[in-house]
Amino acid sequence: MPRVLCVGAITMDTIFRLERLPEGTGKFIPLDAVEVAEGMAAAQAATIARLGGEVALWASAGDDATGDRLVAQISGEGVDCSRVRRVAGARSGFSTILMDLKGATIIVPRYDPAITAPPEGAPDVTGFDVVMVDVRWPAAARLALLAARRAHLPAILDADMASREVLEDLLPLASHVVASEGAARLLTGETEPQVAAAALLARHHGFVAVTAGALGCWWSEAGAIRHSPAPRIDAVDTLAAGDVFHAAFALLVAEGRPMAETIAFASAAAALKCTRFGGRLGAPDRAEVEALLDRQGQSTASLNR
Repeated sequence: MPRVLCVGAITMDTIFRLERLPEGTGKFIPLDAVEVAEGMAAAQAATIARLGGEVALWASAGDDATGDRLVAQISGEGVDCSRVRRVAGARSGFSTILMDLKGATIIVPRYDPAITAPPEGAPDVTGFDVVMVDVRWPAAARLALLAARRAHLPAILDADMASREVLEDLLPLASHVVASEGAARLLTGETEPQVAAAALLARHHGFVAVTAGALGCWWSEAGAIRHSPAPRIDAVDTLAAGDVFHAAFALLVAEGRPMAETIAFASAAAALKCTRFGGRLGAPDRAEVEALLDRQGQSTASLNR
């Protein structure tokens, strides 16, 4: 079975679902609430496990009780957390998230600077088929991308919003760059995702994609930019949808699937997540994704004709 190494953030998120987002001060009673171990890399790893892949997580947490709960939750999803760094005396990452009924969010995160301090060395990527990094632990992401490149493995960069300096540093080290609409705009100055994808392709030696939520995904093949629409759904929670997309993408890259199939599978997985409250807890399993693709006439057989 293909094996993926996810590198980056792990945080404890408290998500409150409200009828509408606050417009001022006051006390607001939620319709629902959940506490869940997330963070980009951790959510991706948990999703890969749910989709049936083998996955390990290299992340950084404090040696506090929150860190214990983070590792326990993600390990409980079937993720190998033996590489999670526990920093003595540091507070683990956490955030408070307010969400309305349509999935719009206010996110207030907190990272102890000790958590994002550079690691002591590069990870051992022996036995992995793909390495995927986010932008929340930049020094570790750089080391992991370089290690993947030396091992001739696919090195995927989840290019989400970060400083331009971080994005520019990591971009040339990746074989596959999957950027959010906002990060692509920051890197290229282009406001249209199709144009931004073309601009990224012009400066990057490998695969590029730009995800734009309900508008779909623009991605590169044979020197051209293609578009894959997003499935039409009624979204209730978009939190972690990007993480689910990246997880599904990395898993099918590890399996060596054609890119059209990979993008369609990742888009379907992200769409299903958006129909469920609870951040990454709404990630689907593989059977659910395949069923959605079949309903939409996007089965593996039709995509590979």
